[in-house]
Amino acid sequence: MSIVDNPPRGAKTPGNLRHGPAVVAFCAGLILLLAGCATAAQSGAGQVADQGFVSGDGSVRTWDLGDRDGPVRVTGTAFDGQEIDTDDWDTDVLILNTWYAACPPCRAEAPDLVAVAEQFEPDGVRFLGINTEDEVPTAEAFERTFAVPYPSIGDRSGRVVAELNGVVPLQAVPTTVVVDKDGMVAARVIGQIERSTLESLVEDVLAEDEPTGAGS
Repeated sequence: MSIVDNPPRGAKTPGNLRHGPAVVAFCAGLILLLAGCATAAQSGAGQVADQGFVSGDGSVRTWDLGDRDGPVRVTGTAFDGQEIDTDDWDTDVLILNTWYAACPPCRAEAPDLVAVAEQFEPDGVRFLGINTEDEVPTAEAFERTFAVPYPSIGDRSGRVVAELNGVVPLQAVPTTVVVDKDGMVAARVIGQIERSTLESLVEDVLAEDEPTGAGS
């Protein structure tokens, strides 16, 4: 960058005109980068994913009954001190969701996750959050803000995410995984999940247990 000695106050020097747009663009890009939800260095998911951090785009993948990997088992300590072992849960569908409090898409999808959790609780659907970054006070503040009715376990070490990656790759935060009654992975959504998408995935897995012709 050229330097101009003592330009008149308010004057636009050639250097200002030449570099101003570039500086603005650089700053805007830096702000977007810092606002990103996770990086390989920051997130437990990024540290263990084979391809590093991949920005989630809400892409959905489902697996047919005969093609599912698993079984999935998650253990850990919830932020309220509760010891969690999903093998002890009597559930027809298990929803796993990775998140942390400063993640914009995590905050955006939280009301939808809460609504679906409450909607399908009578049907034997249970939710478990996996927090990859936060200390207890930060995570609990998030849970209070969004009135989250289900537990979350802390995974700053990346252990839980690493174990899950052995079954289903978690390439971004948030990622939502739908697990069937046998503990097998039925679906995965990378990035922010829409309520209608999650409802549809849950309904499809629940319907697998219905006798042929049920409801007809």
